[in-house]
Amino acid sequence: MTEYRRFLRRLVRNYIIGSVLAVLCLGGAVMSSALRLPIGGFSSLFIVLFISFLVMMSVEFLTFARQVRPIRGLFLQQKPTIDDIRNAYVQIHRLPSLSVLRIMGPHLLGLSVPAILLTLLFMRIGWVDLPVHYIGIAASGAILVAGMHALIEYFLTDQAIRPLLKFVSEMGQRDYGISVSLDGRVIVSTQRKFQLSAFSIGTFPLFFFVLATQIRLSVTGSPLIEDYWQWASLILIFGILFSSLGAWLLSRSVRQPIGNLEKALRAVQTGDLEVRASDLYSDEFSRLVAGFNHMVQGLSQRQRVNEQLLQSYFSTLAAALDARDTYTAGHSQRVAEYSLLIGRGAGLGREELDLLNKSALLHDIGKIGVRDSVLLKDGRLTDEEFEQIKKHPALGEEILKQIEPAEMMAPLLPGVRSHHERYDGRGYPDGLAGTDIPKLGRIIAVADAFDAMTSDRPYRSGMPLEKAISIISEGKGTQWDPYYAQIFVDAFYQGKEQPAAPKPEQFRAEA
Repeated sequence: MTEYRRFLRRLVRNYIIGSVLAVLCLGGAVMSSALRLPIGGFSSLFIVLFISFLVMMSVEFLTFARQVRPIRGLFLQQKPTIDDIRNAYVQIHRLPSLSVLRIMGPHLLGLSVPAILLTLLFMRIGWVDLPVHYIGIAASGAILVAGMHALIEYFLTDQAIRPLLKFVSEMGQRDYGISVSLDGRVIVSTQRKFQLSAFSIGTFPLFFFVLATQIRLSVTGSPLIEDYWQWASLILIFGILFSSLGAWLLSRSVRQPIGNLEKALRAVQTGDLEVRASDLYSDEFSRLVAGFNHMVQGLSQRQRVNEQLLQSYFSTLAAALDARDTYTAGHSQRVAEYSLLIGRGAGLGREELDLLNKSALLHDIGKIGVRDSVLLKDGRLTDEEFEQIKKHPALGEEILKQIEPAEMMAPLLPGVRSHHERYDGRGYPDGLAGTDIPKLGRIIAVADAFDAMTSDRPYRSGMPLEKAISIISEGKGTQWDPYYAQIFVDAFYQGKEQPAAPKPEQFRAEA
């Protein structure tokens, strides 16, 4: 609650500063001129201003209390929920805009409406002697004072909320381990902020000059007052147009580099670390863009190193698995190469090819859980031993589920589990058929079978490549996916038709 009270003190201090600046700079000058006007009943006017001031403060206090209610409620609770913290955080960000609405609404209307009504009443009963058009001048002055006050209040409040925002954000991190932020939400756009601010700064002095001149001519009784609004209107129109153009140009000069950075940031969020923001600026944005580009370049270099380390990790893990059996050494790496050959022929994208490569490298990881007496047996396996071997796809899936982060391993699980499924539904472990078998599993199945047929075993020699290709061709639509099997067969014969065709034993390396 201490932080909240400190925040309220800052707001009250800023409110007083804004009021003093606006009233002294403009209201004081206008009132000093107005005191020279032939006005009767100043004591009654003082009563009008006093009553109007009380109404304004009451209405404005009620409005302010409603605006800070979510924030105050946060600090009154013993254990606020994360939603309470988030709602208060957003409401704090809205306070600068709400301060403008409060001043241009309850503040302005709460003062001017009662003042106008009471002045008209006092004029009717004879307590105030005042030309009616002076009320319009006073109302214009009130709007101008409120506008200047609102502009100052916005930026003072924008600075005052920073410590409280930090405190509430830390509260969410401390109590729930969640970093509270707007997460890219825009409360007030920079373009609108610059446009309205520049327009106000350009037009307020102009309106002040016109109003002060009107009062001065009325005091002196100058004959120029009859033609005053003809040339004053032209000046106002020109000033408003020029201020609008200047505000638009200023906001555009700020919005363009921000938009450039936003576009580059969105590209980074989608994983594109090769993007660079255009450095077309000679002000502080040049430094900001350069810093952004250096950051993205560093992230890109780090990502490349991480990818190399990750690929080495998968390759090392696959090599360690293959090292259990000297007769299958290099099996996982060759299956990965064959799988990539099929994947490229099928037009898979870069991300899918990467998943395919990693899945193929680890497709036999489940064999870690198979006994050496079964896995390294020289002769043919018994039915019981084969049942043990058949468990390795599901076991491999379970092993990968234990690796963190789990979301990184999740895309590899379908290919590892399903690489022994058959297209006709007679495979294992789930008996899936056709396109119900995951895509990566259907591709790896072709590559795995080819390498198994062409590799030497203690109880047999690997068959010739042409015979293995023939078996795969014959098994299209029954054991293997016909589309991916045909891609592999075509790749084999396409290589043999080239001049200086590779020897059969070189097909693995080329694949």
